[in-house]
Amino acid sequence: MDAYALHLAVAALVGASVVAVSAYYMHRKTLTQLLEFAKTVEREKDDVSDDDSPQHLKKRHGGYAKRKGNGYYRRGSASLPDVTAISGGIDGDERRNGILPVDGIPPGLPRLHTLHEGKSMHSGTPKRSLLRPKSPKSPVPSASAFESVEGSDDEDDLTENVKLDTTYLHTNGNVGPEGKNPYENLPDHVNANGEKVPIAASNMIRSHSISGDLHGVQPDPIAADILRKEPEQETFARLKITPIEAPSPDEVEAYVILQECLELRKRYVFKEAVAPWEKEVISDPSTPKPNPEPFFYAPEGKSDHYFEMQDGVIHVYPNKDSKEELFPVADATTFFTDLHHILRVIAAGNIRTLCHHRLNLLEQKFNLHLMLNADREFLAQKSAPHRDFYNVRKVDTHVHHSACMNQKHLLRFIKSKLRKEPDEVVIFRDGTYLTLKEVFESLDLTGYDLNVDLLDVHADKSTFHRFDKFNLKYNPCGQSRLREIFLKQDNLIQGRFLAELTKQVFSDLGASKYQMAEYRISIYGRKQSEWDQMASWIVNNELYSENVVWLIQLPRLYNIYKEMGIVTSFQNILDNIFIPLFEVTVDPDSHPQLHVFLKQVVGLDLVDDESKPERRPTKHMPTPSQWTNVFNPAYSYYVYYCYANLYSLNKLRESKGMTTIKFRPHSGEAGDIDHLAATFLTAHNIAHGINLRKSPVLQYLYYLAQIGLAMSPLSNNSLFLDYHRNPLPMFFLRGLNVSLSTDDPLQIHLTKEPLVEEYSIAASVWKLSSCDLCEIARNSVYQSGFSHALKSHWIGKEYYKRGPNGNDIQRTNVPHIRLEFRDTIWREEMQQVYLGKAIIPEDIDK
Repeated sequence: MDAYALHLAVAALVGASVVAVSAYYMHRKTLTQLLEFAKTVEREKDDVSDDDSPQHLKKRHGGYAKRKGNGYYRRGSASLPDVTAISGGIDGDERRNGILPVDGIPPGLPRLHTLHEGKSMHSGTPKRSLLRPKSPKSPVPSASAFESVEGSDDEDDLTENVKLDTTYLHTNGNVGPEGKNPYENLPDHVNANGEKVPIAASNMIRSHSISGDLHGVQPDPIAADILRKEPEQETFARLKITPIEAPSPDEVEAYVILQECLELRKRYVFKEAVAPWEKEVISDPSTPKPNPEPFFYAPEGKSDHYFEMQDGVIHVYPNKDSKEELFPVADATTFFTDLHHILRVIAAGNIRTLCHHRLNLLEQKFNLHLMLNADREFLAQKSAPHRDFYNVRKVDTHVHHSACMNQKHLLRFIKSKLRKEPDEVVIFRDGTYLTLKEVFESLDLTGYDLNVDLLDVHADKSTFHRFDKFNLKYNPCGQSRLREIFLKQDNLIQGRFLAELTKQVFSDLGASKYQMAEYRISIYGRKQSEWDQMASWIVNNELYSENVVWLIQLPRLYNIYKEMGIVTSFQNILDNIFIPLFEVTVDPDSHPQLHVFLKQVVGLDLVDDESKPERRPTKHMPTPSQWTNVFNPAYSYYVYYCYANLYSLNKLRESKGMTTIKFRPHSGEAGDIDHLAATFLTAHNIAHGINLRKSPVLQYLYYLAQIGLAMSPLSNNSLFLDYHRNPLPMFFLRGLNVSLSTDDPLQIHLTKEPLVEEYSIAASVWKLSSCDLCEIARNSVYQSGFSHALKSHWIGKEYYKRGPNGNDIQRTNVPHIRLEFRDTIWREEMQQVYLGKAIIPEDIDK
């Protein structure tokens, strides 16, 4: 048994030795062949540098293939990595039949296939890499951010059957001399058999985004420090669609009507005579110094201007004796006539069809842009040091002040006051003054009992399509007295609790640094003293933050005030709202605190339930003094009289060097399409606008005019529209000027940062990329009413220029590629509508 085992061991040893020796010689032979191959490739490079004509290259490749045989060096050993498999982008026939003159390129080296200064794309060397250039894959979908678009393997391979249709594929700015296609003389790829392989169109079409060299191969980003040393990607793939035929007569007629609508808007919307960037040139890019004394009042003299209310609109004259109006505004009959014209246009079948077609085309263009350039955009963002979504400026463009805190914050504040100030007299009810402790005892509540559920301020299923129930959520614990104590500024304690709560919210905003808010605070129009009361509350409590500006919201509650006997006609409300504003503008000494407060006011808003049924206004409507019935006027009736008075006020304030107030109402959250037609003519920006999905014509007009939409999908989800049906992602795809806002954090949101919560949910549900989020954040700064100096610091000192020229990726984290695409497509649409005769200024609208 021992001898048998010994023989078996000896046999195994001999066999293993034979196998080891054989493997050694096989590997040695393989390495020798690889070294010979490397030397041959080096010699070929030297020969090519001496004579780089395609014919010489073809002869060498052909001869070499004949000497060595097809595929001889395709793979030297089964134990060595297959270079052809790693490359991942080689033509199928070349993998099967031809040798591969491929050199290993160490990672991090600069790209090789660059064009020299001043040379066109077809003037470089004809030697081209057989490897398809690849960019690093981003963690975000490179296809449409809102559709499941999966790229097939067939689309990723370079095939010999790809045909480039040069009739329809062009690049802007790269047309050769005499109108020739710059790509028609490009040499084709050559495989090992001497056969020509056409270049894929996706590799052919490269266009400059700003300036710089044209790169045929993208860098291989291995380390962040390499990316930071390289400039932003300056090339991107672009597809331009050139129509074969001129527009038909029907299309020309529709375009002319759309032109008229855009010109109508230009006649109505207030624009400053001198743009802010022309008044103040920002030379220092550093952070603007905060105002050390925001509530300081310097006495100013009274001007000679005289104003009087006529048929609901205030007219301004140079002095009391003058009869020449300084700032004429369109009368009500003209406005309602133009409004009816807009309504006829949006109902015309041929125009609806045309606009629907153009909007779908815009959407598909953006999808194609994402498929071609999403990775380049992501790479450009990675190359911008320090910036990411968290530290780009974002403005909450639509949030109501009474609901600016989250429910947990309010609960903690109430408990704190109940513990620290239980004996503070806070309310007068039923002829009795009550302390805070007595108020809670009357409600049979203690501080220990309070929790978020008992507070009951959060919207739930019961509020859907019930605006009345949603408004009741402003009452903590369902008690209006708690709302009066904690969420009102005109109460027995003069709004002290609300002021303290507001300062805490300001502190949170200041700590976040990159989040800003535009809080809407109510003026009801019940009495003229409301303005002074509001201003004194702001000034006396020193409510100021560099991160906050104010908008005034006007609730459309005439019918309630009429029933209560507070007003006798609609004219009373207009008097109470606008006369104090004209008084303080003409004579700041008459309302000094209001004068100081108005420096922080940037907009006027209209709010209330838009879903209430109403009659469409006729061309000849009663004047406000004649409106004495108990019915609430239509939305567009409110819009006109607020717009007309605000237009005159802004003209007067501008003439005196004071700040102006933009018209930014709620519109299109619910109700009729008339609301959006009225605000198209008059508003700078609007809040919501979700009903634009029902009218392709208005949606296209809002796109062409780039009217800002401050959208709140979470708020809509609680009131009028399910989140998945919200049109925000569609609007964003098509290029409308959209931003995200919170509306009512108290009722809607759960976290300390409601705006980031809004962005987070939108990004998760609609698969928005980092570039998409940063673009929306940039839009929010544009829509906001913050000063020119702050906008210059936040998004670039030339932010007022259109397209990539106004972009600073170091501040916005939005790649030039994205903004050039947006600007190019918008300009093409404007030229389409104006039949090639559009005059587009280089600066954005004032």
